[in-house]
Amino acid sequence: MAKKIGVLLSGCGVKDGSEIHEATLTLLALDKLGADIVPIAVSKQGDVVDHAKGQAVSEKRNTLSESARISRGDIIDAARTRARELDGLILPGGLGAVTNLSNFANKGYLCNVDPSVGKLIAGMIDDKKPIGAMCIAPATLAGALRDIAVEGVKLTVGNDPDTAAKIEQMDQVHVECAVDDCVIDEEHKVVTTPAYMLTERISEIVPGIEKLVKTVYEMA
Repeated sequence: MAKKIGVLLSGCGVKDGSEIHEATLTLLALDKLGADIVPIAVSKQGDVVDHAKGQAVSEKRNTLSESARISRGDIIDAARTRARELDGLILPGGLGAVTNLSNFANKGYLCNVDPSVGKLIAGMIDDKKPIGAMCIAPATLAGALRDIAVEGVKLTVGNDPDTAAKIEQMDQVHVECAVDDCVIDEEHKVVTTPAYMLTERISEIVPGIEKLVKTVYEMA
């Protein structure tokens, strides 16, 4: 039977939502493994960045609707998703992972995690089901773990000292990692990879993402 893996999206576009390459490579790797893929997103009005100009614009867009662009319309509201319905969960990166899933981008280690995201992550941890996170998404994961008093989880965003320090201020352990590899915390069933935190070339993020996805799937 195919394992059911949730992919938690945060919009559509690296500057205000999910990083599209990371999300697509995650979906592709899961499909190759024969997974039953469950795209998930929070439903909220998020800020919008004009990606051509790199500037914020005044309009607002719904994060759930924008995430559905990546998943070809197949999407479930995180508020209606339960850990018992999944075998594993993966969070692609992109700025939306720290603006729409949490406010880490503005609040750092004092961040608040979206309640539906926090509840889903807490359920996965309680049920001892694997979680993967890539790029900047491990920062939001660190906040969710802190909120349920789970400490000492090994995470990576590559080698960014500022983000690493904030992760450790949330009582987790940052481990430096190359772009083509991932950090595996066997005890907590958490897998993380730096992805675009360490490169601007799509070809270079493929190995790390594929390792993460394969590990999460095997742990599930």
